[in-house]
Order: sequence, then C-alpha cells, then structure tokens
Amino acid sequence: MEYGISLLSYVALRAETSDRAEIVTHMLFGECYEVVARQDNWVCVQLASDNYKGWIDYKQHNPVTVAYYQEWKAAQHPRVLEVLQVVSKEDVRIQVGLGAYLPFLEGTQFRVGEERYTYNGLASDPAAELVPEKVVEVAYNFLRSPYLWGGKSVFGIDCSGFTQQVFGVCGYQLPRDAYQQVACGEEVHFANQTKPGDLAFFANSEGRVTHVGIMLDGQRIMHAHGEVRIDTLDHNGIYNSDLKRYTHQLRIIKRIF
Repeated sequence: MEYGISLLSYVALRAETSDRAEIVTHMLFGECYEVVARQDNWVCVQLASDNYKGWIDYKQHNPVTVAYYQEWKAAQHPRVLEVLQVVSKEDVRIQVGLGAYLPFLEGTQFRVGEERYTYNGLASDPAAELVPEKVVEVAYNFLRSPYLWGGKSVFGIDCSGFTQQVFGVCGYQLPRDAYQQVACGEEVHFANQTKPGDLAFFANSEGRVTHVGIMLDGQRIMHAHGEVRIDTLDHNGIYNSDLKRYTHQLRIIKRIF
C-alpha cells in the first residue's frame, strides 16, 4: 500500500481522471490519505479523515511511510484557526487556510514525515471539549464564503463541507456529506427547541437529505447557499428574507453535543 499527505493549501479531488471532471471534495494542507488506484497521470486517494475518495494529479501526490500514516490516523491534530496563515520550512513558505492540519504540533513546530515545519499562528486544541459557543465562533469565520460544490475552505465551500469543517476545527469529525451527517447526534423534535450548534437537515422532493446548516440563537441558521449566510428557520424550513420565500424544506434537527 502507498500513502501520502497534502503539502498544498487546497487540492481538488475529482470524480474522474480529468481536470474538467466534477470536484467531489477538497484535501487540506496536512491531511493524510491512502493511494487506492493509479491511472495514467492520476492518483485515486482515500482521505484518512473521512474516507472520501477522489482523483488527484500525480504531481500533487506527496508520499509518506505507512508508519507515519498510521500514526497520523491514530492521533487528533491541531487545526489552523485563522482565515489565512503561513507555514514554513527553510526557504519554503506555504499559504494555509482555516482548518488546515498541523500534524503533531509542539509549540511552533509540527512534523510531516521526517521534516519539521514552523507555524506561528493560532491553532485549535483537539483535546478541548466540544461546546456550542466554540462551534458558533468558528462558524462565523466562514460567513460570506462563496458556495462551491465540493469545497472545504473559506474561498469556496458547500453546505456539508461547511458543517464538517466547523465541527472538525472544534475537534469533532463529521462525515463528508449531508445524508451521512444526518446519522449523527440525537433528534431535536421541534424547530423552536433548537440550540446554537445544532445541525438542521433539509430534504428534496423525494425525501433525500441534500442540505445542512448550523443553528444559531433566535432560530437563525447559518448555511452555504450561494454563500455562507444567515437565514431564519421554522417548522417549514429555511426562510430567505432576500428572496422572500422558503428555500429548503426541513427534514430533521440533530444535536451533536
């Protein structure tokens, strides 16, 4: 088996072996993966964080040993807490964004394979208790981020990428897609009983969960719809005051804490 780690700010994982193919998700700096297939100049990888698969250009593949991969997967790692920062090694400087991984961070040093990198910004504490206040605080860093199918960064993010990254920065790993995330947590039975940090899920006309957002106070919800925005929620769903209509039909509300 072969393993790797991302040393780029963001790497698109595609559905097929083409630069024109659909982006299914993104890989962040410091995120480990397993190589599951190769085809021409493409490598199919499976992310260690959420087991999501996709194709990357072979030039973006950075190998690590099986020992490092297993160590990475067994640990919880600090994440970048600032919208944009820099990691460095000798004369190399790499731009990293909110949510990037800092494997085995000690002080200002973290380890990628046998190499040491320096990071001087704010980082999350993966051992900290998951609390609603922290989830909401992190979520506000993504406000007004543009919607991007498959995105996981402040420069482009989709609805489940938004919820996954917010909770991930706070130390809780959600699955990648909304229909997978809905299996987490305990049900909140009424919209007027929501608390900040709850996840609200929405279904299409066939009843399939296709959208998710994070509840704030006052029955407000933050979600990625065109951009990461704040709307209101009632028992019918999300009401968009700009459009003056409901945009999403409520399916269920879950409490993760």
